[in-house]
Amino acid sequence: MSKCYPVSLNIENRLCLVVGGGKVAERKVLTLLEHGARVRLVAPAVTGKLADIARSGKVILIEDCYKAHYLEGVFLVIGATDDDAVNASVSSDCMERGILVNVVDDPPRGNFYVPAVVRRGSLQIAVSTDGKSPMLARKIKERLAGDFPPGYGDIVDIIGKLREKIIRETVEPGEREKRLSGMLDADTMELLRQGKFDLAKERIINAYTGGGSEPQDRSR
Repeated sequence: MSKCYPVSLNIENRLCLVVGGGKVAERKVLTLLEHGARVRLVAPAVTGKLADIARSGKVILIEDCYKAHYLEGVFLVIGATDDDAVNASVSSDCMERGILVNVVDDPPRGNFYVPAVVRRGSLQIAVSTDGKSPMLARKIKERLAGDFPPGYGDIVDIIGKLREKIIRETVEPGEREKRLSGMLDADTMELLRQGKFDLAKERIINAYTGGGSEPQDRSR
């Protein structure tokens, strides 16, 4: 199996198809909705939760067996049935049309894998084994979740806003790089590692303003 090229895919307002109506399909639908996708769901029967979501208008539910014409206008497909023949058809039809497809629990049939992800706001840490061991990916994800607590989400937002300002304000590339890297020097990274997010925020803001003042460690 070839090595996979890692990407972060923007699916906001993109039409995505989920084939299947069980618990696995339910999880996939919820994840797609969380990331802003428009979801078409095809299955002869669905879970109660999926039925409720469909009634709310958040997904387009087609209570039918899978047919190739349901791929029309679709950007990405997830095959999540327990029927091997249906999953094979979904895979084959998508491959012929050049559509992104993931077949749950049968990675070789798709052209992308869904990594195990630790999400902290806009910070995403994805772990993939190229489909060889999803269990190992999940175990590593669990370890990383403890190393990167929720406070990282706020840090990313602050840096993102300041980065936009620096890019607008600084014309000279060398100076721009210096200001950007200065927000995340070794001391700031150590504060983040220790979970001292308030102190890290102060250092980041000080680095942006050029004040040079060190935050006081109030834990002493």
